[in-house]
Amino acid sequence: MVSDGSDKTEAGIPNAVKILLAGGFGVGKTTMVAAVSEIAPLHTEELLTEAGVGVDDLAGIEDKTTTTVALDFGRITLDRNLILYLFGTPGQDRFTFLWDDLAEGALGAVIMTDTRRIEDCYPVLDYFEERQVPFLIAVNHFDGARHFDVEEVREALGVDGVVPIVNCDARHRDSVKHVLVALIERVLRQYAARAGANRLSVPG
Repeated sequence: MVSDGSDKTEAGIPNAVKILLAGGFGVGKTTMVAAVSEIAPLHTEELLTEAGVGVDDLAGIEDKTTTTVALDFGRITLDRNLILYLFGTPGQDRFTFLWDDLAEGALGAVIMTDTRRIEDCYPVLDYFEERQVPFLIAVNHFDGARHFDVEEVREALGVDGVVPIVNCDARHRDSVKHVLVALIERVLRQYAARAGANRLSVPG
């Protein structure tokens, strides 16, 4: 992907990059970081308390007992030239004030989706679309959940064909790596397209 001794990829992407894992409450962000991180992941999970009653929607995830209140953090080396630093965002609306700080400097984002609660994905999509951060959608597998085709998910979310949608199981390292590789490929395509557009716009 990059040549020896270079500190950037051929498309101009630095070797060490920041990736966000975003999505609604209980969608699997903490699980994803834990599954793939090559270092001991940092979690800021706290037990759900009575303070969240009537605030945190547990429909479909009634067994959930903890929640991320700040961030999850992990690191994975995709190859010898590319290291990803993963930042998982908190999912509840009352913690979204943290998102701007977490998103600063991010190269791209994985938007995780639970098809049982797909409406939780809408504000997350709006957030990254408004900020023009490249993203893909990862449909997380939950035991017992109904399976939908990728195009059904695309229609439900209202995203165009440019946005990749991939199925994954956040519990399994190889599945998570597949998602991250797909995101980097999407970012590389977008950077290449921008570079081509810039060359075309320069007067000859």
